[in-house]
Amino acid sequence: MARKAIQEDIPQRALTGALRRGSVKKNVAAIHVSGKLTLLQRKLSNVLLLNAYDHLITRQKHAIDARTLCLMIGYNSNDMDTLKDSLRSLAETVAEWDMLNEKGQQEWGVSALLSYAKLSGGVCEYAYSPALAEKLHDPKIFALINLNIQRRFTSGHALALYENCFRFVRTGSTGWWPLDLFRRLMGVEDSAYYENFKQLNAKIIKPAVAEVNKSSNIVLTPEFRKQGRVVTDLRFLIRENPQLAMFDIDDGAGLRSSLTYNRLLAMGVSDRLARQWISEHGEAHVRGKLEYVAGQGGVKSPVRYLAAALRDDYAGPDGAGGAEEAPSPEAVAAAERRAQEAERARIDEAAREAELARARRERAAKLARVRELAEGRNPTQRSSDKRLFLSRLEGELERADFARHGWASALNARAICAFWEELQPGLFEGLEEAG
Repeated sequence: MARKAIQEDIPQRALTGALRRGSVKKNVAAIHVSGKLTLLQRKLSNVLLLNAYDHLITRQKHAIDARTLCLMIGYNSNDMDTLKDSLRSLAETVAEWDMLNEKGQQEWGVSALLSYAKLSGGVCEYAYSPALAEKLHDPKIFALINLNIQRRFTSGHALALYENCFRFVRTGSTGWWPLDLFRRLMGVEDSAYYENFKQLNAKIIKPAVAEVNKSSNIVLTPEFRKQGRVVTDLRFLIRENPQLAMFDIDDGAGLRSSLTYNRLLAMGVSDRLARQWISEHGEAHVRGKLEYVAGQGGVKSPVRYLAAALRDDYAGPDGAGGAEEAPSPEAVAAAERRAQEAERARIDEAAREAELARARRERAAKLARVRELAEGRNPTQRSSDKRLFLSRLEGELERADFARHGWASALNARAICAFWEELQPGLFEGLEEAG
């Protein structure tokens, strides 16, 4: 039977200080400027902030083990190149805030999200500018970003929507946002493609809402306001998601006093994950799986193996004698590698699809400019242009398609663009990509 991929859990003993928390206070100003970040960069930004939060305004620089950092954002711990690229992007991304300061005066500011970052000796060192650190640390206006939840997201737009909506959960609504503001929060304000509400709704709003409702502890319902037939504003009604109550486990002393809970912590399971497992599976069941894992011997990653035993019920109920033999630790590791390879393939395929979509948009924009120029010429010039272009086409199929569609012929798009760029050099310069 195929096994589910095993996700790496971070041993509690490997984490210190603020990293032992399951959530991070994130200032509204910071949330509002991170719309252009990819999903990986957004997760990275949150984990770095969580790691630094307790000392944001008392220390000029912060540090975290690089491999632990990769594991906390759900990425291959050996892929330092991707980590470098993401850190570089954070250092190159400009944060902008516009909010009331402690004196009640309006304050505008701008800063790089990270003032610097470096990797040395397996450690990631980084810093925030003093002004941005103060805004990130301000406890008055913040959203509570739950790192257990953010690991479930697969879309940067969905995580951005969650971050911007969760802070309104107590009021039940975000209030009305102009579409221009919403595009900025999603990081698509520079895209002509998303100026069209139909495309914005189909490609951004609906998929993001669906993933938030599936993956987080809140449920969103979008509403729209129109002027005539044109949508001008939107808001999101917000309610708690009762099906994902596991993210809001009681923090009381009850579970923490149990022997099973303390055995989980001694193994290296995090506080929140230990309480989640006991609440979800029951203490007796977890205790049985602990005994089963302890009896295997030679398990290099007992936390990861225990997670698999709980999820796939290795050795039957309560860890004792099942119909199906549990896989070896080596098989679990191999399954994890296959899952990582499949995820990379999925990302590569998504990148190829995005590039094809970009090429199609670019072609459509160029053909639109050609048609605009062609229609502006006098009848004699238009006839001459068509005859000259037809004389260059060799295939009957190409000639027939041009005769049917003219300058909108997709089959001849490359030849059409080359013909008109030769006729009028620089025709496509400054052409903005439509999306």
